[in-house]
Amino acid sequence: MVTQRENGSLYTSIEGKVATIEFGHPAGNSFVAELLDRLVNEINQLSKKDAVSVIVLKSEGDRAFCGGASFDELLAVSNLEEGKVFFSGFAHVINAMRKCKKVIVGRVQGKTVGGGLGLAAACDYVYASEAAAIRLSELSIGIAPLVIAPAVERKIGVAALSELSLAPTEWKNAYWAQEKGLFSKVFDDIKEMDKELDFFVQKLSAYNPEALYEWKKVLWNQTDHWDQLLVERAAITGKLVLSEFTKEALSKFKK
Repeated sequence: MVTQRENGSLYTSIEGKVATIEFGHPAGNSFVAELLDRLVNEINQLSKKDAVSVIVLKSEGDRAFCGGASFDELLAVSNLEEGKVFFSGFAHVINAMRKCKKVIVGRVQGKTVGGGLGLAAACDYVYASEAAAIRLSELSIGIAPLVIAPAVERKIGVAALSELSLAPTEWKNAYWAQEKGLFSKVFDDIKEMDKELDFFVQKLSAYNPEALYEWKKVLWNQTDHWDQLLVERAAITGKLVLSEFTKEALSKFKK
């Protein structure tokens, strides 16, 4: 079941040393600004919890993992400051995930678009189902995936990012994403994925939490500048969304 709440839902459950964050939104598990803020706060709080070693990030239902940013809120952007704030939402989430002291394991059960791809890329390890196709659709609506690009590039490289982003209407399947390094494991069905995911996180959570954190810092080496970089990219995207080209593209897209 997917929530029908207009601002989406976010729930955290803790079992043993594993915390599971589950988000949802009636529009394909997309993110409104309020939901992104809640996710940032939740990740920051769990980062401080000594009893937690591993975080699982998942979404509601058995269809889309994440539809990216809210289309309605995107359409409502009317000035540069609003644009910067809107596109900073995923910037803050990616930075929270990057700096989190816990290893974050993503569970991607279905299609993932735009900002949702940034979330998957910011996870330290990702389990995906065969249905987890991906797409960077930004250029087709007059903007570019500037904010999430560093996270995606870190996982799949510039060549694959180029291939993905310059064909914004084309879906890449889960096996392509695995081959490029975005997904760690791909499974035929959700039931099998969840069984293996549970086994993996239980094993991972039994390791020395200090060693996990020290190793995570190594894996995210040379990304300290992202706090500034991603917000700068958000400001550029906010400017793009106000252009006549983008307004016209969004209008057509909505129709």
